Amino acid sequence: MSKTVTLRLSEDTYAKFRAFAQSDNRSLSNFIETSALRYISEYEYVDEFEMTEIDNNDELQKSLKRALSDAKNRNGKLVD
Repeated sequence: MSKTVTLRLSEDTYAKFRAFAQSDNRSLSNFIETSALRYISEYEYVDEFEMTEIDNNDELQKSLKRALSDAKNRNGKLVD
């Protein structure tokens, strides 16, 4: 079920959002939702270049494997 969110925007920001939404033939709410989701998808995942660096970093891979093993074996303690 969709939710309603109230958003406070300056006049300038509102005008920019409204113009982009109209140029894309979208409602303002659809434009804001789509833009936010697009932003999240860009920053949520590691790009191919970063993933290659992570895959090729042997020391990091060993550390990640140790951490995974520790987590599975419940080694360590939670720090607040």
